[in-house]
Amino acid sequence: MYQTLTFLHSLFRWIVLLSLIYSIWIAFRGYFYQKTFGKKEDSVRHWTATIAHIQLVLGIVLYSRSPIVKYFWKNFSESKASLDLLFFGLIHILLMITSVVLITIGSALAKRKETDREKFRTMLIWYFIALVLIFMAIPWPFSPLTNRPYFR
Repeated sequence: MYQTLTFLHSLFRWIVLLSLIYSIWIAFRGYFYQKTFGKKEDSVRHWTATIAHIQLVLGIVLYSRSPIVKYFWKNFSESKASLDLLFFGLIHILLMITSVVLITIGSALAKRKETDREKFRTMLIWYFIALVLIFMAIPWPFSPLTNRPYFR
């Protein structure tokens, strides 16, 4: 089960990143080129938030099953000195939860804005900040915090 969850979580990260980058692109173009916020844009806003929520659920289930996380919490005093254990035990999940909260807030606020320009602007700001946090929290192969392969 753990291996399957790890694979799904790793694979789904790419879907989250692509949907978030696409949403930011749509918001950028809409804001700077004064486009209309129609059904397509609203659907992109909604599905990006939904995809992020699915990934968060996968991540929380994986977190509860992870031997690394279990070891981290059982040996907290010693584990917090290890950057790899600290990253997966605390940093990764806190940054990802924060990112999904930002995406959720941005989506909800954009939905309620009056003008199309305000909707695009809201999406652009909130989703971009979430994307930056996500990029920091992903264990990239080149990350100084900890690293994992692109696909597991």
